[in-house]
Amino acid sequence: MRTGINRTTGGRTTGRTGRPAARTAPARRTDSRRPAPDPAARRRERERLPRYWFAERLLLTLSGQRPVHWMLGHTLGAAYDQLAALAPHAPLLPAPPGRSPAVRHCDEFRPSPGVIEAFARITSGDRLLALAFRLERCADQRWRCSAVELGGTRR
Repeated sequence: MRTGINRTTGGRTTGRTGRPAARTAPARRTDSRRPAPDPAARRRERERLPRYWFAERLLLTLSGQRPVHWMLGHTLGAAYDQLAALAPHAPLLPAPPGRSPAVRHCDEFRPSPGVIEAFARITSGDRLLALAFRLERCADQRWRCSAVELGGTRR
């Protein structure tokens, strides 16, 4: 009795010939053109990441566009105190041409489970500034900011 397995190759065989069955790959797109990425979709995808979500909110707070208490439920005690000390000086205030500051890039390092150490590059006019912050996952499974540094100096 024939089992349909080729003992020498281990692959499937056709019933009558005993030769390996032809394998076909799925159809591939040969057109090198790709649809242009939708900027709004990319922005929504970015905002799902905790690091970008917090970077945007810290930017709004440190540029004076939102009050410090806006971050009250999203920060732990020491980080809130750091924000309260930084915010009156509005260190990320828009540059003179009037272009509002924006998060250019944000990346992360995860030193342990439930901890994200993130950094963001902030553009404001022709200036490029650095923002570093630490996020911790709390008991309620929400991310909260536990430390903030701006421009390389801890404040």
